[in-house]
Amino acid sequence: MLRECRASIDNIDAALIHLLAERFKITKRVGQHKAEAGLAPADPDREAVQIARLRSMADSAGLDPTFSEKFLRFIVDEVIRHHNAAPATSGPDPSSPPID
Repeated sequence: MLRECRASIDNIDAALIHLLAERFKITKRVGQHKAEAGLAPADPDREAVQIARLRSMADSAGLDPTFSEKFLRFIVDEVIRHHNAAPATSGPDPSSPPID
């Protein structure tokens, strides 16, 4: 029983890491776009909408909404740190797909 539960936890942890890596690949593109366009690294309005959305999803899933907000804040803070560090380039990378 314990071994199976731990194996499941290990699989979920691995999935979380891979999902976070994928998320950061996308937010890196967003950061590059923001730097090139002269936009601020943070978007408080977008963050507020995301927090409300994830709190609602957490509540529906039986997860503490406050925990989900703290988790999202941790991720967003790291994304903003990356955006602040992203240098503006001379133009978009032609090999990258457009950012919506």
